[in-house]
Amino acid sequence: MLQSLGYGATDAHTPLHELRFERRNPGPTDVQIDILYCGVCHSDLHTARNEWGNTVYPVVPGHEIVGRVSAVGNKVTRFKPGDIVGVGCMVDSCQHCSSCAEGLEQYCENGFVGTYNGEEMHSGGMTYGGYASNIVVTEKFVLRISDKLDPAAAAPLLCAGITTWSPLRHWKVGKGQKVGIVGLGGLGHMGIKLAHALGAHVVLFTTSPGKKEDAMRLGADEVVVSRNAEQMQAHVNSFDFILNTVAAPHSLDAFLVLLKREGTMTLVGAPAEPHPSPQVFNLIMKRRHLAGSLIGGIAETQEMLDFCAEHGIVSDIEMIPIQKINDAYERMLKSDVKYRFVIDMASLKGNS
Repeated sequence: MLQSLGYGATDAHTPLHELRFERRNPGPTDVQIDILYCGVCHSDLHTARNEWGNTVYPVVPGHEIVGRVSAVGNKVTRFKPGDIVGVGCMVDSCQHCSSCAEGLEQYCENGFVGTYNGEEMHSGGMTYGGYASNIVVTEKFVLRISDKLDPAAAAPLLCAGITTWSPLRHWKVGKGQKVGIVGLGGLGHMGIKLAHALGAHVVLFTTSPGKKEDAMRLGADEVVVSRNAEQMQAHVNSFDFILNTVAAPHSLDAFLVLLKREGTMTLVGAPAEPHPSPQVFNLIMKRRHLAGSLIGGIAETQEMLDFCAEHGIVSDIEMIPIQKINDAYERMLKSDVKYRFVIDMASLKGNS
């Protein structure tokens, strides 16, 4: 078995701490990766603290991974040692259901295998994520990272980037469209950058007036304070698409009424408690759509990475050593980061 050093949780109430664990040895179609950087997603915190009620301990979080290939199996054709690669939220899927056949592995009918806290198809054990020294992933779920991208700032693209890219592409956001982004956090700031690069007129909705300058820097054309009724009223019936990234329960009606006839609002934030149910008349009177979206398939994720390389798009990050991960969790709860923490995994070696 491959030895790995990482940071993880052994229960829901104690801080993350150093753990030593084993991964499977690379097989013929596997890629072994030395992890260089790992982004910190709110899902990591939810899982470490068992806020979704499905954590199997010990758990090693992290699914925004960029690293260097250290070894490949003898049937691997797309990667070689030394390549800079990425691993996102999935490391496997059944590969034979209709969703997998369409390149939509995130909707695998038999359940995709999460990069952490998932059931490993090869051994039946649990998967461990990117807060670690290395990882072994089947070739199909490894992604190319262009040398045009800063590898550290590219790490959050593997979750925050694809989570916002997939709905923007699915609902064909582009030139001539008016697009709203609700919330300016790890997801929202990527939504602004990507929608702007796709050519849309981008409007940020925020509860914080102080975020206007940063939003405009990121690519927003307008900023609306969502608590200001007059500002909200000025945009009624005008949006083609709204991407709602907020991970806290709130009124969806306030944004549904801003959509044009047949406009869509897609939810990508995942609150621990449900949103209040929207008024049905706000949907039926304009044939509006309320939808959801989950990350993206492997081909779509590669498309997003290539688009970002072409347009010079990466996440705005704050780099931290692994020893600061518990502090980062507390700061993340206070939205005290612009806009994604990334762990420099070289710091892990100082503990070994």
